[in-house]
Amino acid sequence: MTLTSKLENLLSQTTLQVSPQQVNLLIQYVELLHKWNKAYNLTSVRDPQEMLVKHIMDSLMVGEVLHGKNFIDVGTGPGLPGIPLAILFPEKNFVLLDSLGKRITFLRQVVFQLKLTNVQPVKSRVEDYSGETPFDGVLSRAFSSLNDMVTWCSHLVTKEQGQFFALKGQYPSDELTNLPENISLVASHEIKVPELVGERHVLVLKKN
Repeated sequence: MTLTSKLENLLSQTTLQVSPQQVNLLIQYVELLHKWNKAYNLTSVRDPQEMLVKHIMDSLMVGEVLHGKNFIDVGTGPGLPGIPLAILFPEKNFVLLDSLGKRITFLRQVVFQLKLTNVQPVKSRVEDYSGETPFDGVLSRAFSSLNDMVTWCSHLVTKEQGQFFALKGQYPSDELTNLPENISLVASHEIKVPELVGERHVLVLKKN
């Protein structure tokens, strides 16, 4: 099965609206990731077909719960979930933050080749970075705990509208009990990713 037909098949199992042009961009991204992965070791997933499930669909399904226009993807790695979401939502803006130079080099190449005008890769540690304006949402699937995420990223959102979107596997009950006093859980969404084995949750948190 070609990558395109595989992706179209996966998308058909969801309610996502993805144009043929967007499918094409997502495939180009997977091909770049596969090519660069050999030298740069960007992901442990080696098979492009598997990348479609574990990286592309896993990222796109978060789109169903995103609110806002300006986002920062902290610890983005090779651009996950930021790049797939930026392709899905050309009207939203995404800063992709990572402290590792080779990942940012890769992301700049992706932005250049795919002509993505709504993506800005930035090489920085999260504690050293402050955006020009606060973000509507902080996205991350990189943090070990919710506590770490809200602590390290607190300066990136405003109290009024900014939210944290934490991508998790199993529902992290223990982590929720250990959240700082000034953070509350707004919503928890169980995400169904076609053909993905295991649970997926997106937790939405905000400052009180």
